[in-house]
Amino acid sequence: MTKTILCAVDINRPEDEAHVLKTAAKLAAMEDAQLDVITVMPDFGMSIVGAYFQDHHVKSAQDDAGVALKALTADAIGDADEAVRHIVSSGTVYEEVLKAADIGKADLIVIGAHRPDLKDYLLGPNAARVVRHSKCSVYVVRR
Repeated sequence: MTKTILCAVDINRPEDEAHVLKTAAKLAAMEDAQLDVITVMPDFGMSIVGAYFQDHHVKSAQDDAGVALKALTADAIGDADEAVRHIVSSGTVYEEVLKAADIGKADLIVIGAHRPDLKDYLLGPNAARVVRHSKCSVYVVRR
C-alpha cells in the first residue's frame, strides 16, 4: 500500500509539469496517499556565483519558488492541492529529490522525463539518476 507519493517538478516548465502533477494526484487519490510536491532551486551558495548573492536574495528566491510551486499545483490539480505538502529545496535535483523521499518516507516518486538528448545519454538526466538510486519505486511520466 502506498502511503506517501513524492512528485518532483520544475516550476520553470509549468506546461510540461502539469501532466506530471495530474498523474501524481491521480495515483495519490487511488491509493488515498499523501501527495508531496518538490521543486529544487540551484544552490547558489556552493558556486562562485553564490558570492554575488546575499542571504536575503536567496531567501526571497526560495519564497518566490514556493509561491510559484503552490500556483502550479493549484492550476494543475485544483481542489486536491489543499492536502498537498509543498517542498522547496536547493541543491542538485536528483540528490534533493532522493533526500526528500527518504525524509518523507515516500513509497513512490513521480518524476517527468523529457526526450533525451545525446548529452543525456552520456551524463544521465535527473530522472535516470533518481530511478537508479531511489530506495522506493519511481514512476516516470514522459512529457
